[in-house]
Amino acid sequence: MVFANANFPTSPDGRTYHVELKHGEAANRIITVGDPARAKRLTKFLDSDQPVFELSSHRGFYTATGHYKGVPVSIIAIGMGISMMDFFVREVRAVVDGPMCIIRLGSCGALNGAKPGEFMVPTSSVALTRNYNYFAPNSNATKPYDISLEFPADKDLTDILTDELNQAFGEEKVHNGVNITADSFYSSQGRVDGNFVDANENLFEVIREELPTAVSLEMETFMLYHLAHCSTGAPVAEKSSRSIHCSASMMVFADRVTNQFIDHSIVPALEEKAGRAVFESLIKWNPEN
Repeated sequence: MVFANANFPTSPDGRTYHVELKHGEAANRIITVGDPARAKRLTKFLDSDQPVFELSSHRGFYTATGHYKGVPVSIIAIGMGISMMDFFVREVRAVVDGPMCIIRLGSCGALNGAKPGEFMVPTSSVALTRNYNYFAPNSNATKPYDISLEFPADKDLTDILTDELNQAFGEEKVHNGVNITADSFYSSQGRVDGNFVDANENLFEVIREELPTAVSLEMETFMLYHLAHCSTGAPVAEKSSRSIHCSASMMVFADRVTNQFIDHSIVPALEEKAGRAVFESLIKWNPEN
């Protein structure tokens, strides 16, 4: 396939370089997940009397677009990490007209004692990244890890999502707070690996000191919140208004305080109930607000 414009590569028929979508193939309301298998399981909620568009890109993105209770929606699997979230948000924004609503349905580790199988709905997120200069030869850097400022979720959408999950699971199993997005599953999430110098043995002490309100730890949500905050009203002339509204919900897969891990036999049932709650939140979102 031939691509033009190295600044923002697109094919002759308008497909983006990594996600490979063009206008008309993604809806304004989107559930994003990491695992393509999870995305495909969520397609069972789409209206059976309407066609479903499906596409798997050569870079590992999977898209299904259909309707939920008559409202156009997309489910897009992106894989893992902040770079994959960046590809997804930017490239889908480029081929969807008007305001967008994006909700992440993923997994996370809990920092506040929440049990595996419970849910997080982050009201804001920070990035925790490895300070590469610290590990350089003869470095004078003093901190091996950096923590960014907070970027908020869309409050109205987060309130809707929290309410839907409360109805599905009970208020005692749904937690709000600050999320931490790490740039590694290992080093910047405090997992000790003797094969590498990571200087992360006291990382959780640093988190408790610098960000005592943190409740969850994962790898994607910060970039979604950050880019939504930085989105503009393009292509209209006034480019100050945000055009992306976002929130996130994550199943707690691990308690990072006790290192308890989830029994994966319960995950399909969690996905089903949470997926329905996210779909309901999407169709209740009102772009006029």
